[in-house]
Amino acid sequence: MAGLGIEVEVLAILSWLLLLKGIHLAVWPSLKASLREFAYPAAMSASLLILTLLTWYCGLVHLPLPLALAPFGVLAAIGIRRGAYTLEAFSRVWKWEVLFLIAFLFMLEANLVDPTISYAEKFMDHAFIASIMRSPTVPPLDPWFAGGSLSIYYYMGYWLVGALGILTGNPSAVAFNLALPTLFALSAVNLWALGRLLLTRFTEAPLLVLFLPNPAFFYAIWTGTDKSSILWNSTRTLANTIHEYPLFSFLWGDVHSHVIALFNQIFLLFLLVYAVREWYNLKRAGKVVLVVLASLSLGSMPPFNTWDVFVYAPLVVMAGAVIWYYGHNHDNDPGVATGRSGLREWLMQRGDPTFLLAVPSLAVLIYLPFLLQMERTGVKGMGWVISPSDPFQFLLVHGFFIALVLFALGKDIVRRPYLIAVAVPFALLGNTAAGIAAIPLTYILIRRDKGAAGMLTALGLIVIIVCEFLYMKDSMGTTFFRMNTVFKFYVTAWILLGIGSIALAAARIDALVGPHRIPKSITRAAALSVIIALLAAPFFLPSFMYHSPYTLDGSAYLAFERPGDYQAIQFLKGISGDLVLVEAEGGDYTYHSRISSFSGIPTVIGMPYHEFQWRGDEGGWLATRTRDVRIMYEDPVAVLPLMEQYNADLLYVGETERESYHVTINESALVPVYQAGDVTIYRPRDRPFPPGMVAGG
Repeated sequence: MAGLGIEVEVLAILSWLLLLKGIHLAVWPSLKASLREFAYPAAMSASLLILTLLTWYCGLVHLPLPLALAPFGVLAAIGIRRGAYTLEAFSRVWKWEVLFLIAFLFMLEANLVDPTISYAEKFMDHAFIASIMRSPTVPPLDPWFAGGSLSIYYYMGYWLVGALGILTGNPSAVAFNLALPTLFALSAVNLWALGRLLLTRFTEAPLLVLFLPNPAFFYAIWTGTDKSSILWNSTRTLANTIHEYPLFSFLWGDVHSHVIALFNQIFLLFLLVYAVREWYNLKRAGKVVLVVLASLSLGSMPPFNTWDVFVYAPLVVMAGAVIWYYGHNHDNDPGVATGRSGLREWLMQRGDPTFLLAVPSLAVLIYLPFLLQMERTGVKGMGWVISPSDPFQFLLVHGFFIALVLFALGKDIVRRPYLIAVAVPFALLGNTAAGIAAIPLTYILIRRDKGAAGMLTALGLIVIIVCEFLYMKDSMGTTFFRMNTVFKFYVTAWILLGIGSIALAAARIDALVGPHRIPKSITRAAALSVIIALLAAPFFLPSFMYHSPYTLDGSAYLAFERPGDYQAIQFLKGISGDLVLVEAEGGDYTYHSRISSFSGIPTVIGMPYHEFQWRGDEGGWLATRTRDVRIMYEDPVAVLPLMEQYNADLLYVGETERESYHVTINESALVPVYQAGDVTIYRPRDRPFPPGMVAGG
């Protein structure tokens, strides 16, 4: 391997996996009483959420992040004392570990093939991670707005990655490429856990949610689209929108908020289905653990990816209401009315309202400090969609899952074909796409026994129907007015509709096949073939952008393409302390914000439109900061006052700066602290060297 060297990269992977496994095994015994056979897979996601929260609180009170590992050490010691880690116990859970490792290796290989932090929003994702790792305080510094913090963004997912990087000693550019394999593997484990809850056979079927492309992918192949554009085009089918699906998002490689949050979405779905099924079979301690886990998962949604909570908060309330309402059907229900009066007794008349009342409240309480710090200004209310989706394009996005639902509901459709007419009013209103989704939704809703799979399917259909009528107002303008709404909510819809429709179809196939079983030799051969295909596939995928040597270091390509910047970035990363630097500003999705992104050192302004989306432009700061950066490079007289105004320690001059400005350096006011190749880094002459900096580089 190029980059860090094969030995270093192997050690990076091992240290990462050892940390994940250590916290996982520490939490596992604590979940056995509540989650039973699902304790092992659930502990994987639960332990990571707990670690993220504990390290964040360490940052909040300015304690070293490694202190967050102490509770895991205590839990592990308790588990050892109670004899929880036996060969017999591990013999019952090894399949979960195999699934995790296969999924992890699949995505790890994909990142090795295309590791570069270079395009799309990778600069943004890495900038946040690098900033957190450089200064793990709460709120973290905004690397693109000197003097500002990341309280304007739901950054907790980046904190998760940064904390893992700090605790394993891996550089940010390596942590970046180890994050997606981890998140992908956790998602796979949670999907299989859901499959085992929803199905008696074909329990692996929900894993297809991670590996299926949408119909637009195959349509692009059929129409002769260039292979390098097939994946991209399949997420830009609906006019003026983005509609990613998990396979694309993970292969595209952005460690973005909606991707980081995927594992937690599926984890919460697992917890809710399990709670509805098992609540009244649990003892009090088991219920407490389940409430805490659900609260931890729900509460993390606003800090991880705020859009998710708009769907999952109502879903949690719905699950809690179901548990409460149907409690009277259970003989062991401790909440049956006893003739006493009062609010508590009224609540307990039908069952146990604990889940309904405790989970939302505890979710807010756990993350209250984060919620109080948030300063989001991006969404400005709701609006009506004036140009609904083209029905053909709509089917190219959702057609697979809608077809699976219709297949599963075949008998219902034959019995009541007239219900298809529910689509007519939608068509008359000019929203045929919503009418298409309304057909399977209607058949599910009239079912007496909808089941968990049916409810998940219905919720997914409701999400995509609502997106045909309403959108969140933001700063995307009139042409792309619903781009963010579709982008964010379609990911959730894919999860809900995908899991539900696949489970319904698998149950239907099970019923059609009957008691006939496929010989184990065939199933084992098929499983082995799938595993081999998965582990081989990444090496045949086209690289989206650069063709770097196989490495986990997402910055390694700079050593070949921008050697001056690469060496200067290594120098800057070796400097400790709070710094601010000045670098060229050149708009969004360009190379200009590369130094702040790779070093984590804040710059005066970077990726300006993103900052505008998060902060607004009160006072006209956007134009002011952009102008001031230009002045600092072109006006030798004004440079020092402006650097002092922004508390800037360093002025970076590389090829990009020379291409963007007429660079004029006041050598009497600025002195070089680093000079190599085409890069010179200056500091004000009257300022001392920052700690760790050596003059001349």
